[in-house]
Amino acid sequence: MTAEALADLHAACFPLRPWSAGELEALCAEEGAVLERVAQGFALARVTLDEAELLSIAVAPEAQGRGIGRALLGALVTRLAARHVTQLFLEVAEDNAPARALYAQAGFEEVGRRRGYYTRPQAAAVDALVLRRKLRAKSV
Repeated sequence: MTAEALADLHAACFPLRPWSAGELEALCAEEGAVLERVAQGFALARVTLDEAELLSIAVAPEAQGRGIGRALLGALVTRLAARHVTQLFLEVAEDNAPARALYAQAGFEEVGRRRGYYTRPQAAAVDALVLRRKLRAKSV
């Protein structure tokens, strides 16, 4: 999947602030970037030492609800654990019920909140929930 295809998919999923092909290309080129992709979706994370952050997960709107996001997240977690990542963090809009359900089912727990993080035109700002999933015990 090209950077342009990733950007088109991201724009279909996040029309208020889509990432450009250039932004996605730069993110994917970063040291520590981990990209899982299928024809109808992708998950992108960044690893720093023994922690990772899920930067984005996107599934084409017409393919949502078919388990693609769950499969992408599962594959990403497997790859991160193989790299000895101990924790995976992410931020999700408090009002994004489908994403919150996916993350809860995948074992993520709320560990923080960023008040008014997501701004929206003609609507009140929405809090971002900071979620974490422990992937493996730290070795001593």
